[in-house]
Amino acid sequence: MTDELWRRTAREAVALLRRREVSATELVSAALARIEATDGAVNAVPTLCPERALAQARRLEAEGPPDNPGPGHLYGLPIVVKDLTAVAGVRTTQGSPIFADHVPASSDLLVERLEAKGAIVVGKSNTPEFGAGANTFNEVFGATRNPWDTRLTCGGSSGGSAVALATGQAWLATGSDLGGSLRIPGAFCGVVGFRASPGRVPHAPATNPFDRLGIHGPMARNVRDVALMLDAQCGEDARDPLSLPAPSTPFLEALEQTPPPRRIAWSADLAIAPVDREVAEICGRAAAWFRQVGAVVDEAAPDLRDAQELFQILRAYDFTLKRAPLLESHREQLKPEVVWNIEKGLAQSAEVVARAERARGALYQRVLGFFQDHDLLCCPTVMVPPFPVETRYVQEVEGVRFDNYVDWLMLTYAITLTECPAISVPCGFTAAGLPVGLQIVGPPRGEARVLAAAARFEDAHDFAARVPVEPRRRHEPGAGG
Repeated sequence: MTDELWRRTAREAVALLRRREVSATELVSAALARIEATDGAVNAVPTLCPERALAQARRLEAEGPPDNPGPGHLYGLPIVVKDLTAVAGVRTTQGSPIFADHVPASSDLLVERLEAKGAIVVGKSNTPEFGAGANTFNEVFGATRNPWDTRLTCGGSSGGSAVALATGQAWLATGSDLGGSLRIPGAFCGVVGFRASPGRVPHAPATNPFDRLGIHGPMARNVRDVALMLDAQCGEDARDPLSLPAPSTPFLEALEQTPPPRRIAWSADLAIAPVDREVAEICGRAAAWFRQVGAVVDEAAPDLRDAQELFQILRAYDFTLKRAPLLESHREQLKPEVVWNIEKGLAQSAEVVARAERARGALYQRVLGFFQDHDLLCCPTVMVPPFPVETRYVQEVEGVRFDNYVDWLMLTYAITLTECPAISVPCGFTAAGLPVGLQIVGPPRGEARVLAAAARFEDAHDFAARVPVEPRRRHEPGAGG
């Protein structure tokens, strides 16, 4: 049975743990064995903590199941944690040579909360340096590869987490998202990444605890497993001043109770971005499916005309706030994209940032008005399918050239500015057999609405059943076999 445990969904594995039909130790052993069997091909979880995980498993087994576990309890389920997030006693590098040997003495609040809910950390998943960029590579551990074709990128910056899920190395994984870092690797790897509202998943300590652009959140192989993990992660905590109370109805229950959407907006490009034609066609067919549950699907998008300029300004400010001291002390160890982002922020005036904040407020009001007429917005998660892992970032799409490493993420970072919850759910495959994700966006604090729509779509298709996969290198065009 242990050999096949990694194929189970998170909810199935938790049910086995709750009924004591399998032990936490067995699940930890299954996860570690699967990592050993597959990680040589994909490099998703370069840092393991088996002794720590097994000790925690034995402790949970000795204590037995809790009497009143509450929503989202995981009963000893192994998870992986993105290497941006501190885990006590476990090497945490942030993908940077500057912190290559850093071992934190204490865990992030996010990890504390998950472990209190019965999660067991088995390892740290790979990320680009400081989560900068949507291709997961760094100078500490190298590149993480897409299991659907190991020649290609898995996306990022939560790429290691997405690959761990897609290959069966873990049942649940943590991630973070500023410009799309939960959603993009979810789309590229055929799993689910969910950016919830700012404050929904608390974490601390933070250099800027009032940051509303970057959030932490759940990743899983299917929508209901994502809801389970969101229930495990959410809740108010004074250490995170933006944190929200847990909802009165857990997300896993709420998604089953939420009625189907009545009116959905579909946009292939949000009226701001170039999009690969094949990706647009696949996502357009997926959005049209909602007509089968009675929804009106029309072509529309909120007014995001200044999203590109605003995001670049606010992202640069964020990098300056968090990373400028490193530019002074360790410039030669920072990758060029990080240096560029910090320097861009340093060159901006306070007037530029203030104007961007005012314009973002106006953008938010326009989005609120849009959701008065639409229940949900659908668009592609990423404007292109996965590309060769050696390509640092996409420089051109459909004849439109980008002059920086961020703008090919436009479809996700535009949504970041809105503070709306957004999920990437698998919706099809390219002719080359590569996964494509549909981004479903709801109104502010509309997590249950987004999860419910994504679950309905997932139930009507077989995409969730196609993971986990064995890592493979696809044949070159014309190759035999």
